[in-house]
Amino acid sequence: MHTIEIQIAEQLADAVDVSLVEQAVSAVLANEGVVSPVEVSILISDDAQLHALNRDFRAVDAPTDVLSFGDDGESGGFVASPDQPRYLGDIAISYERVLSQAADYGHSPARELAYLTAHGTLHLLGYDHERGPADAAAMRTREEAAMDALGLPRAQSDRTF
Repeated sequence: MHTIEIQIAEQLADAVDVSLVEQAVSAVLANEGVVSPVEVSILISDDAQLHALNRDFRAVDAPTDVLSFGDDGESGGFVASPDQPRYLGDIAISYERVLSQAADYGHSPARELAYLTAHGTLHLLGYDHERGPADAAAMRTREEAAMDALGLPRAQSDRTF
């Protein structure tokens, strides 16, 4: 069984569908054939916090929609117990971006939240759309497979990159 820990900024507690976030992570893991237990931590916050994280960890002084911080493996020096889930990493999502991008792309905030969650989870699994067009296309296919599994298919006006 996977462990999905979700932390939501207090001002967003009533707006965020925690179950949908969990389902999006689970859909990606299932589609990718991840059967051994893993742990993922997710923060849902605002543009200000994502901006700070983006600046502090990526040296990009701008807000962003989603950030993924994958486990760097053995460099941490800790040995995991064999009966514990493997730690994949952390995802941070700006709920302000969820709302604005949903409006921009002409779909629901639920789809955007699930999409960004899937996107972040795929990054934790090693996918990276910034490596080139082929990698971006492969990642997009996997994101859309997760959205289809959740019953949130792509709208006509959705992303095209």
